[in-house]
Amino acid sequence: MSDLPDTENGDKSSYAAPALEKGLDILELLAEVGEPLSTREIAERLARSKSEIFRMVFVLQQRGYLAREAGTDRLELSRRLFDLGIRTPAGRQLTSIVLPVMERFSEASGQVAHLVVLSRAQTVVLATTSGHLDASVIVRPGYGRPALDANSGLLILAFQSKSRRDALMREASEADKRRLEAAETERIFADIRALGHRVAASRDIMAVTDIACPVIGPGGHAEAAILVPCLQRHGIATDEEAILKALKASCAEAGSQLSL
Repeated sequence: MSDLPDTENGDKSSYAAPALEKGLDILELLAEVGEPLSTREIAERLARSKSEIFRMVFVLQQRGYLAREAGTDRLELSRRLFDLGIRTPAGRQLTSIVLPVMERFSEASGQVAHLVVLSRAQTVVLATTSGHLDASVIVRPGYGRPALDANSGLLILAFQSKSRRDALMREASEADKRRLEAAETERIFADIRALGHRVAASRDIMAVTDIACPVIGPGGHAEAAILVPCLQRHGIATDEEAILKALKASCAEAGSQLSL
């Protein structure tokens, strides 16, 4: 028994909702290009008229899925889709379990910590803690980069089976899919697995060393990573070994509380 309406030829897969499809096309386009676009540019890329795109844009703005770039007429995705994503049962469980552990870590160490997951071949910061140092590196929730260009992304991918890794990277660019299969990338994954963590210069911010550990779920793969960006400062020594030891303990504690 199905709630889907039957079509005249009995093919339920042919049932269409044109307005919904146009709205999804707009959201997917903006997610893929990764930069704001004007209504005209959206219409051109989707091969639709500006008037029909305008109507959909208006509704998506009203519902909070799109926002105007400051000072321009270009549109970008708001945080609403991200917020909906972390409100799923899996997202809620992950943040509700890991965030208190991260907060205790930050209170004890003073360091900022970021909870990172993978989505659509990108890293996504789900939550952050502020620590209490007078200078630190904090990025907003929702921030992300291509998985292979981020230390947290490499870490999460290292602790996956081949099939799960391929699934996580299904929407990566063709160039990144080739990088994923390269011998050098597999060597990096093997090194990370052997160590159980990743300590490396930030691939995004200068004068920062990323210390990252996996949150391993009951299935034996990384559900997320906790990343600590250690800022290098003149005249102030940072005990990275102590930070790593405390971070490993925090990740082990968080992972032990995750359920299947």
